[in-house]
Amino acid sequence: MARRELAIAENAPGELFVDDTCIECDTCRELAPEVFGSLESGQSFVQRQPWDGSSWRRALHAVVSCPTSSIGAERSAKEATRELPVQLEGAVYRCGYSSEASYGAQSYLLLRKGGNLLIDSPRFAAPLIRRIQELGGVRSMFLTHRDDVADHARFRERFGCERIIHRDDAVIEAEVLLDGDRVLAPGLQAIHLPGHTRGSCALLVDDKFLFTGDHLWAWVGRLEMGRSVSWYSWTEQKKSLRKLLDYRYEWVLPGHGRSLHLPAPRMRAAVEELLARVS
Repeated sequence: MARRELAIAENAPGELFVDDTCIECDTCRELAPEVFGSLESGQSFVQRQPWDGSSWRRALHAVVSCPTSSIGAERSAKEATRELPVQLEGAVYRCGYSSEASYGAQSYLLLRKGGNLLIDSPRFAAPLIRRIQELGGVRSMFLTHRDDVADHARFRERFGCERIIHRDDAVIEAEVLLDGDRVLAPGLQAIHLPGHTRGSCALLVDDKFLFTGDHLWAWVGRLEMGRSVSWYSWTEQKKSLRKLLDYRYEWVLPGHGRSLHLPAPRMRAAVEELLARVS
């Protein structure tokens, strides 16, 4: 649990605080960006105390989702534990409950008639499992890359879901190994994007939602990639970014960093602008 005596000085005074055990994963800033900010060091802090029921609800989602329990609140988060995953748009839900094993990466649940799909692994937390079961369970788990597999084995044991990962990142005994791009089902396209890791993949859903793992994310309203976290090849990662110009999508939903929602033509322009900056 977060400790008040370790709370950082930059927190806005009030019931909510972040302590110095924060690992700078960005989970809280994605779930409640109006409440949590980032210091120059990357450390999260409470930039503004929640001011109404809605802002408190999002802040408490962050409390229970923090992978290192670095956020404290002087009120109960019990109700928030039952509200995750939260609907993002349509059939897409953000799981919360980030895992320290994946350095706090975000994961997502996609509701589909043929069986729900989990994109990367959240923490295997009892309230989340109960809620996912209520939403129809999990048929498949798409793992974008080797870093964010977290509690995959426990989800496999609980739901019997098949795990999908690229062969070059197969640090687990997955049921489906990808060799490159593949149409997994109507409206589900796996796109091989080597760079961050050799086997990094994105998942494109219905030409609208692009789940990018650690390949691509948004920050301060524009798309970004990170050379410092390109574990395999920065040259290949730039080629992979160019490859994304071949697809249409309106959402970029990453593991780390912020999500971005733009009309498809503006999203394409955002990719082109990033290409120009990294070339």
